[in-house]
Amino acid sequence: MENIRLNVSLLKKRVPNLTSAARSVGLRPATVSNLCTGKIPVGRSEVRTIVALASLAKCSLDELILRDDTIEMIETQIKVIDLFAPIAKGGTVGLVARPGMGQLVILAELFHNLKKEGYLTILLKPDGEYPELKDILNDVDMISYSIDETYNIIKGINSDKEIIFSTDREHVLTGKIYDLQEQLQNSGIHNVTTFLVDLKGEVVDENIPYGPLETLWHFDADLVARHKFPAVNPIYSTSSVLEGIYLDDNHLSVQQRAQKLLRRYRELRSLVNVKGLGSIPAAELETYNRGERLEAYLTQPFHVAETFTGLKGESVSIKDTLKDVQSILSGSMDSKPVERLNFIGKIK
Repeated sequence: MENIRLNVSLLKKRVPNLTSAARSVGLRPATVSNLCTGKIPVGRSEVRTIVALASLAKCSLDELILRDDTIEMIETQIKVIDLFAPIAKGGTVGLVARPGMGQLVILAELFHNLKKEGYLTILLKPDGEYPELKDILNDVDMISYSIDETYNIIKGINSDKEIIFSTDREHVLTGKIYDLQEQLQNSGIHNVTTFLVDLKGEVVDENIPYGPLETLWHFDADLVARHKFPAVNPIYSTSSVLEGIYLDDNHLSVQQRAQKLLRRYRELRSLVNVKGLGSIPAAELETYNRGERLEAYLTQPFHVAETFTGLKGESVSIKDTLKDVQSILSGSMDSKPVERLNFIGKIK
């Protein structure tokens, strides 16, 4: 398959209210969202869908579809993120969560880890009072108070410096975030990776909560209720990096096998919750047990939460994550108690 993807930046610029626009021409918002994040490869989409998007963006197909372009992954050393929904460097990440589901903690851990790798972190403070923001302020290098101030700060930073920028959804709703991204592109600034959060928790009820994105992280209420943190849903979170052309074959293979296992495990777990473990067919017990161990392994103690959890923070390279997940999928961990895999770093 030719190396092709949607020009998400162009869609952001031309069609800020993509949910309504997509519906108006008979497109399912979920389909459009999955095309933007790469969950549905452009090469497998219907021609009419691509044509309709080009019409909405008032552009040609050649402008909408990018070829021979490489997306680089930012390694966070957070297991569930790097495996299932990697960050596209220079792209936009949207976090879908209600308050209290841990989105700011994972953002703080991300800032903490990437600062050590030389990234500079900027937070555009939202209007209003949000005490929970204090959780990430220790790992923020600069705080801005307006879109214009943010642009001036970024413009004054050395172009060789990679930047992590975060802000609240309020600037998406006003369209100002797209104005900022357009300004940066027009100025030749491409070293900014943007994170969008929703401190009010309204995005959970939206089909395309932030418009076009390269990466989408869905937080899971069931994982939160069972204290399985970080509570990022490995089934619904996705990234344009996951199109096979951007990852090595091993990463993509492990990711797909792990997702398949967890999807079936969740179905079996629902059955167990109602009828007990004895209700699972003998042929499915292996799937259930391995899914349970994989879910436990994907929990992770964070450096920024050490004071609250009493657990030493752990960073895990994608290389170690892939190795460990492969061992769980192959059955090497079948005899290991599930509890021994909860809130660890890499398997030792």
